[in-house]
Amino acid sequence: MTKNKLIILAGPTASGKTSVSIELAKRLGGEIISADSMQVYKNMDVGTAKISVEEMQGVKHHLIDVLDPKEDFNIVKFQNMVKCSIEKIVKNGHIPILVGGTGFYIQSIIYDIDFNNEDDNSSVRKKLEEEYDTFGADFMYEKLKKIDSVSAQTIHKNNKKRIIRAIEYFLINNEPISSHNEVQRKKKSPYDYRFFVLNPARDILYERINKRVDIMVGNGLVDEVKKLREMGLSMANISMQGIGYKEIIEYLDGEVSLEAAIENIKQNTRHMAKRQVTWFKREKDVIYVDPFSFESNEKIVDYMSEKINTERIDNE
Repeated sequence: MTKNKLIILAGPTASGKTSVSIELAKRLGGEIISADSMQVYKNMDVGTAKISVEEMQGVKHHLIDVLDPKEDFNIVKFQNMVKCSIEKIVKNGHIPILVGGTGFYIQSIIYDIDFNNEDDNSSVRKKLEEEYDTFGADFMYEKLKKIDSVSAQTIHKNNKKRIIRAIEYFLINNEPISSHNEVQRKKKSPYDYRFFVLNPARDILYERINKRVDIMVGNGLVDEVKKLREMGLSMANISMQGIGYKEIIEYLDGEVSLEAAIENIKQNTRHMAKRQVTWFKREKDVIYVDPFSFESNEKIVDYMSEKINTERIDNE
């Protein structure tokens, strides 16, 4: 059976994925699937650096602006939505291009990871969420370290969603989710894929992150968060726990100054980018690209196209 082609364009936040992905899609006749856990939400545009209709340049995008911010979005929903999108794209005679920085989401597609219906265990999750809210991030992070030290190395202590999911998995399946994922990663991929990771020098990346946060603030990030709160959203919603949103909520609640909130966004985004790079370095079959060593996006896509046509990767 012939495998469907899949191009993955990943990399840390602010590494230039959006503009390169558009150039790549136009060149290959592709449609883009967002592998971003935040851009899936409507009305969350500024803080997610969401691509605009103009920036799309007519390239069809999937999994952007499809959920209400009050809805939970998790790995199982993502996987199902991506599979549906790939099927539609292939039927259209186009090539699916998965673009984003959420490594675990991308991994779930490449290896078709089986999550053992863990999405159905709402009672366990609810109890863990209450525990997190009562005892705090440090307490839950220590709990995770005791049962799954490998996962603890790649999950930030303030990432409530992923900490709870990792502990939940252990409680339900009596094995660390990192062990499960390692087994799943040895599966043969159902796709004939090429996995590109944009990997700029760290000093350039951090400078771009800092500038991007300043642009977000200038484009109305504070007003966006205010409007979301007027819609009834709060830190109880997973969508509002994203970087950029939770820090502005702290400012609006009078916990920190605006200057401190902005600096916290920059610092938390830099930390996230570092974790993203660490994650991608663990992946196999990755073709690294330093985007700022090329004269233009067109040259980057020339290089990628050559790799797509000439590389023969086993994809196991």
